[in-house]
Amino acid sequence: MSAWIVASVLVLAGVLYLFGLRVIVRGGGEISLAFVESAETRAQEVERHREAQRAQSASASVPTPLPAEPAGAGGVMGAAGGTASSPVAGTLTGSVVSSVPGGGTSGPTSTPAAGGPGLYWTDFRGPARDGHYRERPVLASWPVAGLTPLWKQPIGEGYGSFVVADGRAFTIEQRGAEEVAAAYDVATGRELWTSRWRARFSEMMGGDGPRATPTWAEGLVYALGGTGELRCLDAGTGRVVWQKNILEDNGASNLQWGMAASPLVVDDTVIVLPGGSGGRSVVAYHRRTGERVWSAQDDRQSYSSPMLATIAGTRQLIVLSATRLMGLTPNGGELLWQYPWTTQYDVNAGQPLVIGDNRLFISSGYGTGAAVVEITRTGSTFATREVWRNIRMKNQFTSSVLHDGFIYGLDESILACVDAATGELKWKGGRYGYGQVLLASGRLIVLTEDGDLVLVRATPEKHDELARFSAIEGKTWNHPAMSEGLLLVRNIREMAAFDLRVR
Repeated sequence: MSAWIVASVLVLAGVLYLFGLRVIVRGGGEISLAFVESAETRAQEVERHREAQRAQSASASVPTPLPAEPAGAGGVMGAAGGTASSPVAGTLTGSVVSSVPGGGTSGPTSTPAAGGPGLYWTDFRGPARDGHYRERPVLASWPVAGLTPLWKQPIGEGYGSFVVADGRAFTIEQRGAEEVAAAYDVATGRELWTSRWRARFSEMMGGDGPRATPTWAEGLVYALGGTGELRCLDAGTGRVVWQKNILEDNGASNLQWGMAASPLVVDDTVIVLPGGSGGRSVVAYHRRTGERVWSAQDDRQSYSSPMLATIAGTRQLIVLSATRLMGLTPNGGELLWQYPWTTQYDVNAGQPLVIGDNRLFISSGYGTGAAVVEITRTGSTFATREVWRNIRMKNQFTSSVLHDGFIYGLDESILACVDAATGELKWKGGRYGYGQVLLASGRLIVLTEDGDLVLVRATPEKHDELARFSAIEGKTWNHPAMSEGLLLVRNIREMAAFDLRVR
């Protein structure tokens, strides 16, 4: 090929890049080319929407509460005008002050006792970090045309999910050169406050933006950015209580795909996984002051979030690092037990599942598969036993759910069901890409990689898809969240809410 042709190709590629031609990578590594708006253009779109939303809210004189309960179990919230408006992306929400407690002003809010009304989905994937919604019954069937959103609007980039408390939904986004922790009114989608700092995690295959879902605890929000910036924020105002870069503070290097483990509040500490050497892989900061309380272990960390669980009668931290699953004491990080678990590229991203009193399920992609590990205790000594291991369930960066002794999750990009006791594959069907799965009222709610919402019966008998419709547009790797019967979804472009309540 002549130098002239090479130069011409390079010039053409440069021109197309300027006009927005980008390489798009899906979860399975499939590559395509598409014209997309720049990160700056996306950020400007979000800011314009929020400015218009604030202006509309300032001119409103009547509050917009949550829509009334549906007429019956087969009803659809919002389908018959359950909100003041039925917004779509780029338009305004019913942007007025909500009557939901804590959602009406940008000032401080009172904090009910933990676990009280309005304080359910305050952790990544729910209170047990297991993707199982248990708060109240939700719709068991959806209409053929799909659910009508309570609201839908643009959002900044990133792969974090929502946590919900006091009628507010909290998440973290990328807007241009800034990471933004934001609070939204659940009823209307109205932005209540933002906390911003200059940081941007950028990676070609995964895409830009923060990865970790914030955590809410007793009126404080803990938001972790893609480059390690950890902020403790007042949930009512967004005021910074304290801040710390966990990578710099612990002499750690960032992971290839960025900090992704959601902070975990345990007693008076917040646990994070910077992956520093010299005993600074797992770190606990005082949750109100930001002072380091303890640090432990030397593991390279991965992308799975820490959990608190009682296993074999012992309350402990469950941490899945780049090379092992382990149980640690929650007040010092001492090792109780470990189980080796290595994968290609050191990618462990799926959440472990607690099975019964003393078993844990883990799964990873890249051909690794899944295993159930049994932990037993004799006196002060712990032992592990591999119950089963196979490649029937490969959660690359998705997470599974457990229902009535069966595990449901995405085996790479296809939904599958395996017996938790034996590892036997019961069925495999439904290509949903690298989306996420939530369990509610005996149904699987699958948010696909393309932004569809799918309702699937959680049964080991067969793959039984009940409904499917397009919910949001864009690559969707974010976990859905649910509180008080309201389903919240987002991706790198849009966010939306759907009402699944029944009487």
